Amino acid sequence: MTVTFIKRQKERARQQRNQEKQTKREERKREKAERPDRVAGSEDPDIAHIIPGPQPPLDM
Repeated sequence: MTVTFIKRQKERARQQRNQEKQTKREERKREKAERPDRVAGSEDPDIAHIIPGPQPPLDM
């Protein structure tokens, strides 16, 4: 293989990775737009049942 051929392969691989990244970005952007917005007063589902402060010891 020649150096030029190897460079061409690397460039094609780089372009392919960039295309895949762009596709993923567009997909995430579409998914985010379709997601319903949370109401300002509603509870965050990630931290809905967390109790602040010291936690009770685990019973073993």
